Amino acid sequence: MCGISFLAAPGLEDGAVTERLVLANKRLHHRGPDGDGVTVANGIGLAHTRLSIIDIAGSPQPMASPGGRYCLSFNGEIYNYHDVRASLADRWSFRTTGDTEVLLAGLVCVGPAILDRMEGMWAFCLWDRERRTLVAGRDRMGKKPLYYTEWSGMLAMASELSALEALAPDADWSEDPASVADYFRYGFCLPGWTMYLGIREVRPGHILTWSPANGGIRERRWWTLKTGGAAVSQRQALTAVRQTLEAAVDDRLVADVEVGAFLSGGVDSSLVCSLANRSRRAPLKTFTIAFGDRKYDESGFARMASDVIGTEHHVETFGDWEPSQLARLVMGHVGQPFADPSLLPTALVSSVAGRRVKVALSGDGGDELFCGYERYHARTLLRWYFALPPAARRGVGRTIRALPEPMAHHSRSLLKKAHLFQDVVDRHEAETPYIANHVYPPDHAQRLFPELMSQGHAVAFPHAESARADDLLELMYADALVYLPQDILVKVDRASMASSLEVRCPFLDSRLVRLAFSFPPTWHREGMRGKRMLRAAMRAALPDRIWSRRKQGFGVPIHAWFRAELGQALEELLNTVASPLHANAFHAYLKEHRAGQRDHGFRLWNAYIYLLWKQTGARPQF
Repeated sequence: MCGISFLAAPGLEDGAVTERLVLANKRLHHRGPDGDGVTVANGIGLAHTRLSIIDIAGSPQPMASPGGRYCLSFNGEIYNYHDVRASLADRWSFRTTGDTEVLLAGLVCVGPAILDRMEGMWAFCLWDRERRTLVAGRDRMGKKPLYYTEWSGMLAMASELSALEALAPDADWSEDPASVADYFRYGFCLPGWTMYLGIREVRPGHILTWSPANGGIRERRWWTLKTGGAAVSQRQALTAVRQTLEAAVDDRLVADVEVGAFLSGGVDSSLVCSLANRSRRAPLKTFTIAFGDRKYDESGFARMASDVIGTEHHVETFGDWEPSQLARLVMGHVGQPFADPSLLPTALVSSVAGRRVKVALSGDGGDELFCGYERYHARTLLRWYFALPPAARRGVGRTIRALPEPMAHHSRSLLKKAHLFQDVVDRHEAETPYIANHVYPPDHAQRLFPELMSQGHAVAFPHAESARADDLLELMYADALVYLPQDILVKVDRASMASSLEVRCPFLDSRLVRLAFSFPPTWHREGMRGKRMLRAAMRAALPDRIWSRRKQGFGVPIHAWFRAELGQALEELLNTVASPLHANAFHAYLKEHRAGQRDHGFRLWNAYIYLLWKQTGARPQF
């Protein structure tokens, strides 16, 4: 796993281009502390920082083709590179044993179509020195990041926004009002966009081409997530799920360094750990985080799963955190407002793992593929709820809202679940058609930031109509294309790479993704229980006590933080930082939260992160 940069600045001397690329490498050192390289010619250069996982002694980057026409900077892993290499052997004389040269050879000999044959995660920049053309791309699901900006005839690309700022300090880093609106709507930027007006993101499953002679960027989709079309019986599908998941785990154990795993004690991470530990000579090292607040602590479940699976388990307790730690993660590594508070414990568990291994497996993607989120349960309930007479619905809503909302985790309180369900009801119209969960109900948003209500970027889903034929499938499809890459994968990539740790996700194997989305939605649920296909296919891999535990998620007690010092910090930011937020409305919001009437913790956190970003200059910090 690595950090990559590209800079085309024909107006600068090669020495100035080199200086910017060297600075970018310094800002990406955490992504690749094992080595770095820079190559520059005629105002155009590539840079690379390396975390050595495969072919540790070889495969230096940027890597040039024989003769030097092509030059590649690559971040990621290609798990089936041996097979792809064999298919190219008659057209390329390989000098190394790693996957970098396989990608280089494939792009040179076949072109971007080679990506269809590859299984893995990646972001890359390939420069053709003869035709003076750049080809850059990202993997199907968007596991590896790549940002870019074009200005004054120049182009810069980098793995993280702070590195891009080193390459292009004079690009347009002003605030994008539409992305600010998206952030307050969803808690993150939408695919392709950032919080900065002149800065873009290569979208997952897309290829970008650019040439200084032709000018302008062309971006096209090279992969599409399709739905439906299962050509097997349900029994055959269960066999396929089991075999595909087993193969996906095995593929992600390929490394020249030790591989560990995150283990929460939930179904997805426990399955991955169980499969990964089957054929190992030494126990798999697993890692989890404990919380002092028992309502958020899963460490007991993780310990139980570890004992059952037989792993070497490591636990660290998440305690008090420093604001400087948050600023470093959000402003430095993410580089823009990002509202998922589980970034903090994810960074801690990554730090624990990173001290012992270079690679960790995770269970990310299981909920999107196999219908595991609580919001999918809520969507099922909505069908019944909206069948009630309007007067009955109003009565239910008034009754729920009349009761103080518990500050407990939703997995431990039926009343908390009732309040959360009423939130879903209140947001339902605004979330149709569904893009992602809205952070604020519409009436709250109208009070808190009315000027943002009419702004935002659009998302165009391929095969949207087929997904919307079923409202549950619509949620799963959108979550896989928006929430997963823009929230979950951003969080895990930035938090893990901050500790120089590569994270691999077996559930995001393209074969498994394609398989899961080919099933009819009815195959995924049984009453109010999701993951029907996963449970049936993998039942023998885990004991019933793991399958039967309530879903919890990686939450943190932000409700308590805002009733203490963090609430005071938010008040100060509201009073001192100019923003489109209505300070008086947010003060009332905070007062209601402190009084225990409503749990606004996540919504207050959303505002706190944005105002913190504004206070520190509304620009990536390092």
